Amino acid sequence: MSDPAQTLMRIGVLADKAGRTQRTLHFYEELGLLTPVGRTKGGFRLYDQDSLLRIHWISRLQDMGFSLPDIQEFLEQLRSAQSAPAMMQSLEDFYASKRDETRTQLERLQSLDRELASALNYLAGCQTCAPATEKSACGSCEEGEHAEVEAPALVAAVREPQPHPDT
Repeated sequence: MSDPAQTLMRIGVLADKAGRTQRTLHFYEELGLLTPVGRTKGGFRLYDQDSLLRIHWISRLQDMGFSLPDIQEFLEQLRSAQSAPAMMQSLEDFYASKRDETRTQLERLQSLDRELASALNYLAGCQTCAPATEKSACGSCEEGEHAEVEAPALVAAVREPQPHPDT
């Protein structure tokens, strides 16, 4: 909860602290994602530290792949919960689902990292070919370090198709 004694910020200060533009924050307001806690006598919007937390939350949801309309819809669902426990349960379910998706993504990325490392390791041995070596030899090379080593799929797949002798 906000402490009423805390310092309030105008939108420019909030934008600087959040690493966003004032226009972005105005857009967040238009979407109902961010709400000023008040206004100055001159009509300038005022924000508190909770506003920074909200902007960080929006940013993290975007990092998870959500668009601003997605976040707007999710926030509306949270706001429509009948009770605080129901709202927190909805948030927990959402985060648990996102965590499962993130772990699956991480596994895919780790697998890709291993494949890339294997390809790079293989390609490091390609520096020994003679400049006149035919491109058709690439991906099935038996030279130097590649003798008795099968080319990883990320390397072997670049081979140009060779005409079949029966055609």
